[in-house]
Amino acid sequence: MTLSTIRTIDKILLGVIVAVLVLTVGIYFYSTDFFSLTYAREDGYVEYGTAIFLFVASLVLMMNARSLKARGASLALACTLFYALLFFFAAGEEISWGQRIFGWETGETFQEINKQQETNLHNLIVPTPWGDFHLAKTLFGPILTLILLIYLAVLPLLYPRVGWIKRTLDRIAAPVPGTRHAVLAVAASLVIAAIDVSRKWEVYELVFSLLATSIFLLPQNREHTT
Repeated sequence: MTLSTIRTIDKILLGVIVAVLVLTVGIYFYSTDFFSLTYAREDGYVEYGTAIFLFVASLVLMMNARSLKARGASLALACTLFYALLFFFAAGEEISWGQRIFGWETGETFQEINKQQETNLHNLIVPTPWGDFHLAKTLFGPILTLILLIYLAVLPLLYPRVGWIKRTLDRIAAPVPGTRHAVLAVAASLVIAAIDVSRKWEVYELVFSLLATSIFLLPQNREHTT
């Protein structure tokens, strides 16, 4: 894939993100019921869109890994394959590994320990001496959101200014967001914070999956990640 083609795809992805945010605000003011029951509903367009672009992001990382392998960059290759695996896992988790698509029954174990009685890990309830530990509300909730915001909005500013951060990220081939990604991440955060409707976080996840695909295609440090 030529750099010109990648730049064109990147512009399309950024345009789709803007369109999603505008549509989200419009639907919110049109009808909060339509927002929750149709637009961002379980197994709806937003959720499946998220799963699709998380999978596409994984494929982009695999494509990058192929280039790194040809260059003989062993550490960067191993790290990129790990990133690809994480995004493949996230895509599968988003749709409970196709459970509702193919209609299989939830196993007995997951029925007991999964909040939604589905075949996925992010909705697990882990019993502890201090009470039940809900992964969706803790590790996959505010903690993950904070990590992603630092990655999307803070890291683009630190990367070109802090030498040890730049060297470390380049060494492990971690794709660094650009300014355009940071601006859109902040805009999405403001939109999500401003609207008060159930299932608004589904839109946030879709925006992240689109941003991730764009970042992996054309990061600040592309010469170290492909």
